[in-house]
Amino acid sequence: MPAMNMIQALRSAMDIMLERDPDVLVFGEDVGFFGGVFRCTEGLQQKYGKRRVFDSPIAEAGIVATAVGMGAYGLRPVVEIQFADYIYPATDQLISEAARLRYRSAGDFTAPLTVRAPYGGGIFGGQTHSQSPEAIFTHVAGLKTVIPSTPYDAKGLLIAAIEDDDPVMFFEPKRIYNGPFDGHHERPVTPWAKHPASDVPDGYYTIPLGQANVVRPGDAVTVLAYGTMVHVALAAAEDSGVDAEVIDLRTLNPLDLDTIVDSVKKTGRCVVVHEATRIGGFGGELSAVVQEHCFYHLEAPVQRVTGWDTPYPHAFEWEYFPGPKRVAEALRQAVEA
Repeated sequence: MPAMNMIQALRSAMDIMLERDPDVLVFGEDVGFFGGVFRCTEGLQQKYGKRRVFDSPIAEAGIVATAVGMGAYGLRPVVEIQFADYIYPATDQLISEAARLRYRSAGDFTAPLTVRAPYGGGIFGGQTHSQSPEAIFTHVAGLKTVIPSTPYDAKGLLIAAIEDDDPVMFFEPKRIYNGPFDGHHERPVTPWAKHPASDVPDGYYTIPLGQANVVRPGDAVTVLAYGTMVHVALAAAEDSGVDAEVIDLRTLNPLDLDTIVDSVKKTGRCVVVHEATRIGGFGGELSAVVQEHCFYHLEAPVQRVTGWDTPYPHAFEWEYFPGPKRVAEALRQAVEA
């Protein structure tokens, strides 16, 4: 089984689906000859031609609008938004058109498009290349939201997203494209090749949407995380010595409620971790879910560790980034409450 980083795993997923299904298309800004800003689509145009892997103008609304139309007529477009920060011009097409098409047409039409968007901080991208807008889209009925944290998951989840008949927002944590960054920015990052999750099968496989993964079993407190924050949470558990159970949500909508509830009922405590700002962030939804379903089992208030409620600061990136020190402190507070 070959070792892949997340970029190679995502490319493998698109390669397989382009080969298996003639209705699959890949397009976006610079994804053709150039291979994408992070090279996720490198070589695909040369292999499948300019009719199936092609460049688009710098027009995010047009990219998604075109994909909605393609989906309605039976194609399965996979589009790339270069950075999630640039997705806002396309929100009307996603929210008002793609998300509603199945319902508006009583099932006569669907919009089976996948929108790939690198998101999150940790690369000194400043306020225009570091945002985490996932909460906006999880709020929209009709959209599914996926965020992988390993190369193995990235490939299996992307194939599942492409095969899904509903529009899927596929947010890629770009800080871990090349290695499982754990938030200790002062240390070198270990490449994926030395991590077991880099063992990625060459061929076809899927990971069902809506199935979380318990990546670290524990009895003292449950940590709910996704994307880069999964690795930060694992580091915080080790640094703090708290016997934390870390759950990688993998998909935010649909949400694996059973895995969350079972874990919190066992531990009696919960810490939610994400990079996005706190107010209106997806952590609020997770906290509410835990409170609704686990209230009589909770032994401490649900805690949230998030980004600050400011635009992402370039000069103070590591103060904004919810690193292992802040998460470890929350773990200790949860078990001592």
